[in-house]
Amino acid sequence: MSAPGSGLSGAEWRELAAAHEARADALTAGHRARRQRHERHPVEDFLWTYYPVGPNELRRWHPGAGVRLAGAAEDRDGWRHYRVVGADAEVDLPVFLAKRGGTVDYVEKLLTATLARTPRFGCFGLHEWAMVYRSTPEQLRHSALPLRVGHEATDRVVESHPIACTHFDAFRFFTADARPLNALQPTREAQPELEQSGCLHAGMDIYKWAVKLGPIIPGELLLDAFEFARDVREVDMRASPYDVSAYAGADGSTLAPIPIESAVGKREYVRLQRGFAERGNRLRSRVLAAIDRARAAAAACPREPGAPAARRAPAAAPSAPAHR
Repeated sequence: MSAPGSGLSGAEWRELAAAHEARADALTAGHRARRQRHERHPVEDFLWTYYPVGPNELRRWHPGAGVRLAGAAEDRDGWRHYRVVGADAEVDLPVFLAKRGGTVDYVEKLLTATLARTPRFGCFGLHEWAMVYRSTPEQLRHSALPLRVGHEATDRVVESHPIACTHFDAFRFFTADARPLNALQPTREAQPELEQSGCLHAGMDIYKWAVKLGPIIPGELLLDAFEFARDVREVDMRASPYDVSAYAGADGSTLAPIPIESAVGKREYVRLQRGFAERGNRLRSRVLAAIDRARAAAAACPREPGAPAARRAPAAAPSAPAHR
């Protein structure tokens, strides 16, 4: 990664942009092919319905903050949050931070708190079970998928385990009967005080935060966060009460169940959960480093007369998607 205030030659940044586009195309190839065939994939489709990003947006490469792209004026002219400087272009950091300061501050606060908090590894993915607790077949979110152990046995799993979900955007989809069973009652306002890296949904949301930070997130980090969300999503659904074994994962292998209702399944879930916590925290650190870089580069960036000053806005939570 280039240092703040550095630049890339035309050949350098075009090579990086082309590599990014090729990687993004490979990551989205399955989704795009299924979309043409009007086929659904209840596991991976989540990445395209819950998170407001399409394949074309994912393939758009950004160098990150404080990097001037030589000869990019024509290419980047009109791109949101960019400015043209002679024949070159770069992210317009003072304007970006003035307009998106609240989001930047909130993401920084949330991820910093998550990194500082001890991860929890005893939830066993029961949030997905609580989302179907005492539901009729017609009420299931994934009505086309069978339940692995049936409705009654699914309810017994919920009733026989402690439920301790810390993530508001999972908890808010619990059924009405399941919400009182949770040891916590998460709220949007309390999210920075509850988020912890053992939570699979908090891990997937690193991708959401990277997307919301737009051009200050380097392209490689954005795609790494997308891959991470995809990998976590597969485990999330494998450990759910739904049977997703008719579908393949990104590597082509069958999405075999992780039977968290058994001791063997619990051990496997925790093993994967620990790996995701470590991997997710590395991504969180990289997102925070990108924010630091943007602030430093903005402070060193001469501001044209009349341009808005970068500011730290109140850290309010960005709006959340309406469904999981």
